Amino acid sequence: MASSNFVDYVRIFFRSGNGGSGSTHLHREKFVPMGGPDGGDGGRGGHIILKGNKQYWTLIHLKYRKHIHAEHGESGSGNLCHGANGKDMILDVPVGTVAKDESGNILCEVTQDGEEVILLQGGRGGLGNACFKSATNRTPRYSQPGEPGIEGWYILELKLLADVGLVGFPNAGKSTLLSVVSAAKPKIADYAFTTLEPNLGIVNYRDHLSFIMADIPGIIEGAHEGKGLGLRFLRHIERNSILLFLIPADSKDIAKEYRTLLNELKKYNPELLDKRRILAISKSDMLDTELSDEIDADIKKRIHDTPYIFISSATGSKIIELKDLIWKILNE
Repeated sequence: MASSNFVDYVRIFFRSGNGGSGSTHLHREKFVPMGGPDGGDGGRGGHIILKGNKQYWTLIHLKYRKHIHAEHGESGSGNLCHGANGKDMILDVPVGTVAKDESGNILCEVTQDGEEVILLQGGRGGLGNACFKSATNRTPRYSQPGEPGIEGWYILELKLLADVGLVGFPNAGKSTLLSVVSAAKPKIADYAFTTLEPNLGIVNYRDHLSFIMADIPGIIEGAHEGKGLGLRFLRHIERNSILLFLIPADSKDIAKEYRTLLNELKKYNPELLDKRRILAISKSDMLDTELSDEIDADIKKRIHDTPYIFISSATGSKIIELKDLIWKILNE
């Protein structure tokens, strides 16, 4: 069961504001005969705006807000008075939020802190009759109604932004690695699906440099079909620059497991295979020299497109070299 405090998907009925009507008004003032049209324009309806806020990590603050409306624009009035614009509805969302319509089409995305993106435009205000005065029609007695806003059900989906995403089957050691290389404290236990929500950690590198690593909950075969937890969290892998595959050294067939993981990613989104990849053989402290050489030879023979490294989170073996490899690829 998914953790209750990590929400990365919400469905909300949004409605932007209607534009205000233009005014049909003729100027009336003592001693000013035939004052003419002076109806003002209507105000614009309020927009629905998404604003990136790095203080938010999930969409839980929007989980129970099923209907969100912006204000309508006010109507224009005489004396060329413009109706007030409707107040925009600005929603703070985590960086990495994608907005879609019900058909799954991407409408916009928020990728930077403080960035504001208009999800739904407010309706345009109608023109007052003063705008329609002409040489042939000095006293127009008509104006425009405001345009309606836009409404409907929309989906907000969070895709975590990270430099490195950890990919692997349950119990591959992803959470342990994250806890070793960063200050993150993910839940760690010796059973499948210990990680029920993505965890982010800042990895300190040389000379005060750093990069962000994300521990993605374990994928199982068939995850793209909704089995296990994989389908829910596969979306987070899309936003990682590098995919770091973790396969434990005691796996029966490391190359086969790697290909299975790649296949799940391909079936979910073939573009994921275009990302740079690193294969880390975790728990390598359990290997003796002979077995390590045997696995090394097998990987060289069967995996040709991915750099690999043997590591141990328990002993710290090759952790520095792993950081060096990640940094090198991030900056290529």
